[in-house]
Amino acid sequence: MLVEAKAVHDRPNIGLTLYFAISFIAILYFAFAAIRGELGVIERLSIAAQTEHLNTEKENLALEIAALENKTYRLSDGFLDLDLLDERARDILGYLRADDLILD
Repeated sequence: MLVEAKAVHDRPNIGLTLYFAISFIAILYFAFAAIRGELGVIERLSIAAQTEHLNTEKENLALEIAALENKTYRLSDGFLDLDLLDERARDILGYLRADDLILD
């Protein structure tokens, strides 16, 4: 009879196996979400790189705006730069003076 009692303890516990399987699947899911998820590590690195690129582009556009504001001010009624006015008029209208040299 001792042999029969020992055989009962040899079979695996299904509840414990199911618990470990579900726990392992949950750990895999949360690890995947932490790395590749919407707010994961890779997405945060991508957002940081995008932010850096957009800040650089913003700085370049700010410099371009400042240059255009300077040129607009120099062509305004309050301050007229005759050299700039002559340059723009000749560029837009295609006029040349008699003493201009044309290099091809």
